[in-house]
Amino acid sequence: MTDTLQLTVRYAGDRTAVVSVAGDVDLHTASTLRERAVAVVAEGVPHLVLDLAEVDFVDSTGLSSLISVLQATQAADGSLRLADVPDRLIRMVTMTGISQLMPVHTTVADALAGQHADGTPDRVGGGGGTPD
Repeated sequence: MTDTLQLTVRYAGDRTAVVSVAGDVDLHTASTLRERAVAVVAEGVPHLVLDLAEVDFVDSTGLSSLISVLQATQAADGSLRLADVPDRLIRMVTMTGISQLMPVHTTVADALAGQHADGTPDRVGGGGGTPD
């Protein structure tokens, strides 16, 4: 576990952003993720995709931050999707019920298209398709 978390925000339209996360999301870094993601929503971008490909570890504080980000997107009439969740984290996402609250997609492109890994549309944020 480290005290550093790298976040990169890429805008995929007027109302959608991809937040790429690298490092551990834990007691020391979870607030950084929460604050940055909520700030993006406050800027008027209510639909977020969290790219977790480079995340090594998530603890309960990190899970709590994901819920806080979800609540911020919902309050803004938006959505939160997870993309490219590493195999080492997929069990945690499933067992904790996070995958029931926010769709999990194989790739960022699938998340942006609003498609689940099996190709079915995701209904978060008002229906399938790109949330823009």
